[in-house]
Amino acid sequence: MPQSATTTPAAPPCASSFNPQDWAILARHWYPVARIQDVQQTPVTARLLDVPLVLFRSSEGLCVARDVCPHRGVPLSMGRLDGDALVCAYHGLRFGSDGRCRKIPAQPELKPAARLNLTHYPAIERYGLIWTCLAPDEASEIPPMPSWDDPAHQTILPEPVDIAGSAGRQVEGFVDVAHFAFVHAAAFADPDNSVVPSYDTEFTDFGLRTHYASSVSNYPQGLQHLAPPDFVWLRVFEVYPPFSARLTVHFPAVGLLNILNAACPVSATRTRLFVPITRNFDTGSPLEPVYAFNAQIFAEDQALIERQWPLQLPLDPHEEAHFAADRSSLGYRRLLREMGLSFKSAPT
Repeated sequence: MPQSATTTPAAPPCASSFNPQDWAILARHWYPVARIQDVQQTPVTARLLDVPLVLFRSSEGLCVARDVCPHRGVPLSMGRLDGDALVCAYHGLRFGSDGRCRKIPAQPELKPAARLNLTHYPAIERYGLIWTCLAPDEASEIPPMPSWDDPAHQTILPEPVDIAGSAGRQVEGFVDVAHFAFVHAAAFADPDNSVVPSYDTEFTDFGLRTHYASSVSNYPQGLQHLAPPDFVWLRVFEVYPPFSARLTVHFPAVGLLNILNAACPVSATRTRLFVPITRNFDTGSPLEPVYAFNAQIFAEDQALIERQWPLQLPLDPHEEAHFAADRSSLGYRRLLREMGLSFKSAPT
């Protein structure tokens, strides 16, 4: 993090929806806050752990900062880009991509004080996304997705999905295999094939890995005829707590589909979901059907996530009932508990 930027210790905002302990733990991790392609000619807003952010790209580079001018509190996202700087809409103060105030137009001869520098966060561009961390001195690693840089794989990046539900509920739903026949019957699953075969889940140095083999095809309903008879579909889930997971689906003829479920916790009960995808088959086919298929699946999940109660994922094992097919879900909840998270509501 550049020394010229304001380095205020990470702390939850006054109106945080997280309890302070959870916020401090979650702030140590990297999250995607925007697609690279969406941060170009104008400032872009985002929100992470209740902190409002502005993202902008000047001629000098990319900046992620709190979306507030340190002079009079106007959102910097109301400003404009001018070459190497973001110009505040209120008094025209100019800020570089390092977060430093470069100029005060009302007093151009005055060297801006350090207090006028932005609260500035690191920015890493990976998998078509911009990632940041609010407590970078203690940051974990960005979840890996090796296939993104593999020339044999096609990269696909749908639009983000905004969910009125918690990131924990969303990630748990992503690794849940028992809901296919009931939630995704219109997209790809078989409503008459609801039995979940026994599967293995293991704890790893990064989190959790599950190998799930079943007869449920991953082809869209209109393409189910492409699945060879008696083909066993292997789905490998890897969970990177707190809010990322990767699914690798093994298709016929050594086909591989990789989906990174990267949930950005906007607040305790709101999530912006980013989903980088790669595949090593059908790489010359149009992408519109892929976008439509994935939008359908995540919309089907979203309809349930937004109605679950409590909104935050319960981490007490006794708060909800469970059965054997919940092995991955229970492993994920255990990882979150071991991180010190509680997901109890913030005091009012």
